[in-house]
Order: sequence, then structure tokens, then C-alpha cells
Amino acid sequence: MIYPAPLKKGDKIAICSPAGKIKPEIVHPAASVLRAQGFRVEIMPHTFGEYGHYSGTADERYADLRAALTDPEVRLVLCSRGGYGMVHLLERLNSLPLADDPKWVAGFSDISALHALLFHKGIASIHSLMCAGIKRGADDPDIASFLDILAGGRPAHIFDGHPYDRPGLAEGTLLGGNLAVLAELINTPYDILKPDTILFIEDIAEPIYKIERIMYQLKLSGVLSGIRGLIVGQFTDYKPDGNYDDMESMIRDMTAPYAYPVAFNAPVGHVDHNIPLIESAKVTLKVNPEGRNSIIFHRQ
Repeated sequence: MIYPAPLKKGDKIAICSPAGKIKPEIVHPAASVLRAQGFRVEIMPHTFGEYGHYSGTADERYADLRAALTDPEVRLVLCSRGGYGMVHLLERLNSLPLADDPKWVAGFSDISALHALLFHKGIASIHSLMCAGIKRGADDPDIASFLDILAGGRPAHIFDGHPYDRPGLAEGTLLGGNLAVLAELINTPYDILKPDTILFIEDIAEPIYKIERIMYQLKLSGVLSGIRGLIVGQFTDYKPDGNYDDMESMIRDMTAPYAYPVAFNAPVGHVDHNIPLIESAKVTLKVNPEGRNSIIFHRQ
């Protein structure tokens, strides 16, 4: 797995919108935060575009992302936001020689599809807050951790436990993201829902039964029994149904037959406290019966 080079002052960051449209008043403050850290920031031409729900046509969004990914001066491609649309670009992006000049790519939600492509290209990437979060400033703990990763640091995230946690210790490759997005990539060249990984999952506005359906697909395909550990992030904006009051109860029941550690309530997802995670990194997951869990990143 290739880790892009650490960023240094004066390096160039490209901000683009490969999926949903975004307002300038969200992007410009984030750009100012990054400039205050000594980086040069370029906002790509179609970042503030509008084409239906998207920031531009597929061709326009691809042109921005291609330009950023192939610019030798760019060392970080920061996706401004998620929103459906990243999948439109995967086939064309797959044809680019991205491993010839690997650079960090950051984002979450629909950007999980781009992380999946980068994994299959052999390039590590960062599942992290985007412009709406970065504009909070470099003093925010999650933004400080993100900047530390860019500088070459490897975090150790510690977070509170949950009554449904299954204690244990696991080491492996960390992969995951938005579960609905990743489920749509099953049996494609960008499928990362595989056994023998430490999987992290999150989602927004998906009914419990739809997430259960995905979990059953993973069970029946052997993925759910074959992973080394599971990190359950935040599932937000859904309602109780006739079978479960909450998403965590359903996931607890789906994973009950297995022995690997499961950490619930991880601060990952569509919430303000969204810790940065290095996709494709080797990690140690510790789920403690005392109620303090950790994700420790190894140096490659």
C-alpha cells in the first residue's frame, strides 16, 4: 500500500466537488483555515457549479477531479462535500495512472466510493471531515488530527464504549465508510467489503431494515463472518421500526454469532465529531470491557 508523502508548508491543496453542489460560504472559510496553516489552496473551476443536485455535469466534475489528481503540485485533494454522484466518475478515474504520483484524498459519505477506488489502486486515503467541518478551525481536535495525518502523524483515537460492545483485540487493514455507498459497489472492481479486514461503517437517513438487508448480504456472502473486527460509527436521521428501536440493536443481533471485537458508538459519520481514519492502514482495534476503546494506527 502506497502512502502519499506528508504535506509541508507551501504545498498545494485542491478543493473540488465531485458529487453534490455546495455553497461558497462553506468552502471559502475552510480554504482560509488551510491557508493559515501555510498551504496554497486552489478551488477547482466547477466547485460551485450546479447541475440538478450535482455540482456540475459528470464531465465537469471529472475534469476537476482529473486535473487535481494529475497536477504534480497538488499534494491533497479535498472533497468539499458528499452527496450522490461520485460513482459516475469511477470508470474514468480508474484509467488514470494515480499510483505514479500518489496524493492524499480526503472526504467521507459519498466519497467512500473514491476511497474504494484508491484502495484498489494501492493508495491510502483519509476518511475525514470536509469543508463544513474544516471551517471550524485548526484548534478543533478532529481537524488537528487530520492536519497531523497530513504531516506524517499516525493517530491513536480513543473513544467511549457502549453497552453492546464485544471486547477483544484485533489487528488488520482498516477499510470502510458509508455502508449504502459501499454496498452498491459489491461485485464491481471497487468492492472493498471483503473478509480479513477491520471494517468501519456509518450511514445517514437509511431505514433500519435497509441496513439490515445489507448486513444479511454480507452475512450470506461470508464477509460478516470473515472480518477481523467491526467499528460501528454513527447512524443518523432514521426512525425506529416495528422490530428495532435503534440501529445498534439490529447490528448487535447480526454480529452475535461471531467472536471478533465490535466497537459501537465510534465517532465516525455524519456528525460534528468525526475522527479522521486512514483507509487501507494497518491498525490495532482494542475494545475494552472497561468502556474505553481505541483505534491505533501503525507506521507503514
